[in-house]
Amino acid sequence: MTATAVAVETIAADPWESAFVKELIKQWRAQDTHGAWEGKDNTALLAPYIITKEQRKEMPIIGDPDPETLWRLELFYNAVGLAVERETGIMVSPMMKMHHEGFGKMILTAGRLVVVNKHLRDVHRFGFENMEKLAAEGEKLVSAAVEMIKQFPDVANYG
Repeated sequence: MTATAVAVETIAADPWESAFVKELIKQWRAQDTHGAWEGKDNTALLAPYIITKEQRKEMPIIGDPDPETLWRLELFYNAVGLAVERETGIMVSPMMKMHHEGFGKMILTAGRLVVVNKHLRDVHRFGFENMEKLAAEGEKLVSAAVEMIKQFPDVANYG
């Protein structure tokens, strides 16, 4: 069984066991410099990422993302990058260029290699239907980035 198949099976059983979700939780906890979230459990911490179909229907089709949404987006991709770093040992750097109307681009680089290249739109609606979908998307991005590094190790290790 491949690493991707194991990851998908783990997510289906328990998304909280996903390496990506664990990294995302670490990202959130690291932002709590004053201990305000110490009492929050992980479900409450990641709740802003969960947007039900009903909640999504209530959101306008076009809208400007607020700073908190952009911050959540950055933490999501930072967690992807750190999960890739943990698996490969190669430093991954995020770079986001976002238009104020909620469209833009997020890339993650390892050395000179672009390991994630994601076009973003409707960022004001960024979220996932449930924890399983959040974990699956994160793991999918991590797996793709790791595979890219394995395919082009000389470019990723260029420093």
